[in-house]
Amino acid sequence: MRRIALALSLCLMPFAAVAGGLGEMTPAEKDAFRAEVRQYLLENPDVIVEAMQVLQDRKTQAAAQADIDMLHANAEAIFEDPASWVGGNPDGTVTIVEFMDYRCGYCRKAYGEVEDLVKTDGNIRFVVKEFPILGDDSVISSKFAIAMRILHGDDAYKAAHDGLIGLRGSPDADTLGRLAASLGFDAAELTAKMESPEVMAVIQANHALAGQLNITGTPTFVIGDQMLRGYVPEADMQKIVDQARAG
Repeated sequence: MRRIALALSLCLMPFAAVAGGLGEMTPAEKDAFRAEVRQYLLENPDVIVEAMQVLQDRKTQAAAQADIDMLHANAEAIFEDPASWVGGNPDGTVTIVEFMDYRCGYCRKAYGEVEDLVKTDGNIRFVVKEFPILGDDSVISSKFAIAMRILHGDDAYKAAHDGLIGLRGSPDADTLGRLAASLGFDAAELTAKMESPEVMAVIQANHALAGQLNITGTPTFVIGDQMLRGYVPEADMQKIVDQARAG
């Protein structure tokens, strides 16, 4: 970055002395200036690469800061929403929030690794945000899980969540009925609850929150002041957890 500024200042110096600055150059002086800069860049093309890297770094930093600002502005809805299931260690020193969709292949890929991370670490608070975005089957699956939690509590929700994430067929009435029965719950009661405004309110609130955070895909994770858009391998997620814990 210093080389770029120095190079440009050296090119400008003779013209600034003659004409009092770039804005007061004559057409001939401007042409000479452009030729001088062009010649310098041709002789030092690595300066262009350096400048592009500086620009990219600035964009990355700006995006990271924008994420931090959005997370701080929406912290209560992200981390403390009573409508979202909380697992792991409720008193953990680090919270992981996942916006997920049961029909998302990468959510399914991440599922086992997140489960393992939460279990082996032992000090992670894990929050699930039902965020169905991949069509009707996604919405139906989330409605089933949310209805289960409202009717039967957190343990029942976790069991339903685990069953839905591994479900390979369509979540039609028969499939969900069998899942409900296998968990020991009445399918008709759950089906009726799935269509309640209370259930849809949870999904709508999560979609509204995702809009505030510019989340458009799943899985998306929030860990501390970082937003991770997409699948993250367990080892990398552990490093991010450790960084968040260290402050």
